[in-house]
Amino acid sequence: MVLLMATLVAAQILTFAVVVLTPPPERSFYRMEDIATALRGGSLHPREGRELRRTLQANPPRTVDKGPATLMPPGEDPALHLARILAAPPADVVLDLHPSLPRFLRHKLHFGPPPRPLRDGPSPADLMGPGGLHHLAFSHGILLTDFTAALRRADGAWVVVAPLAEPFPNQWQRLLLLWGAGLLLITAPVGYLLARRITAPISAFAAAAEALGRDPSGDHSPLSGPGEIGVAANAFNEMQARLKRYIDDRTAMVGAISHDLRTPLTRMRFKLEAAPEATKAAMLADIAQMEQMITSVLAFIRDAGAGRSRERLDLRSLVECVVDDAAQTGRDVALVEASSATVSADALGLQRLLENLLDNAVKYGRQARVSLRAQAGEALVEIVDQGPGLASGDLERVFQPFYRAELARTLDGGGVGLGLAVARSIARAHGGDVTLASAPSGLTATVRLPLSD
Repeated sequence: MVLLMATLVAAQILTFAVVVLTPPPERSFYRMEDIATALRGGSLHPREGRELRRTLQANPPRTVDKGPATLMPPGEDPALHLARILAAPPADVVLDLHPSLPRFLRHKLHFGPPPRPLRDGPSPADLMGPGGLHHLAFSHGILLTDFTAALRRADGAWVVVAPLAEPFPNQWQRLLLLWGAGLLLITAPVGYLLARRITAPISAFAAAAEALGRDPSGDHSPLSGPGEIGVAANAFNEMQARLKRYIDDRTAMVGAISHDLRTPLTRMRFKLEAAPEATKAAMLADIAQMEQMITSVLAFIRDAGAGRSRERLDLRSLVECVVDDAAQTGRDVALVEASSATVSADALGLQRLLENLLDNAVKYGRQARVSLRAQAGEALVEIVDQGPGLASGDLERVFQPFYRAELARTLDGGGVGLGLAVARSIARAHGGDVTLASAPSGLTATVRLPLSD
């Protein structure tokens, strides 16, 4: 509010300075003797006023109705005054005045002689009436406004004289333009600084929100600015701290539960040593499956909440390493296209993301073809398999923890339904995402990651 009021006050002061310090525009006026000289064919450069223009035409110029001339004493009507100087009949002389009024008013107001003679000078009522405008435009043989004058020659043609059009910009307009340019040069830097003071904290606030979305466990961003921005910044930093505490508490709680579950499972193993072989084998298989589920849950929580350090890395090199490792184990995995793409990420997290997707592609689709390209500020990794694909209703449900599609339950590959959930969690922690789409001959998994600046 203070900045707004200061701006308004400064604008009013500058406007007042323009009115007071800038000289008023010069008003054009013309002597009747100079007009008569121009009509006779003489000089077109009057002693005062702008240069004149002389033309010859067959008809007289259009004039407004001046009313009956008999109401004006001889010598007070400018047309009669000009006719007397020219020693020409009044019918051969035309004088049309152009007062400095808006164009739409010139055709509505009457600029003819006053409706009655002026004896002791114009009264206020005379000056405000139609005749008053006429009187103010002509006084003591001088026209105080632009005009069009015409004189009929002996051959019937009309000699027409009028001032040249006022140039643009004239002196007054040049002064105003220079003054406006000076004010702009003075106020533009101040306005820019004020705008930066307001928008810079907002930009920093947006950058901090983007950083929080990519790495919830990252450090707080220093935020400052005006009072309202400061309050929002403090609330934002407190929210980030609460989110971090929540993630840490959840991870610690699950870790404690998993530790407590491992202890009874270990006791069960020892107790099964004395059990019959048939019962022992079945129970040991169940215990192994429970341990695998606990291990998967711990990995899921760790990847969702752990805040590993981020670094700039070439995603192409990481993809090539993951593909080569998978191919060396005898799986049908190949890299068909790879463009250079630099991202800011946790290398171990992205490695696990890609390994999970490749494992799913090979397990359920027999092979995996990988491609990497950069597009619209993002790095896109596509993994295409040759499997039966998924129903449209399962394309999103398979990302839910512990959910397994019908094909996965049928094949019984030993998974617990956390691989895709972990992959999406890692991608979203980096500001990206993982999506699935049905292809004509299988399933396509697409990983999107923001490119590093």
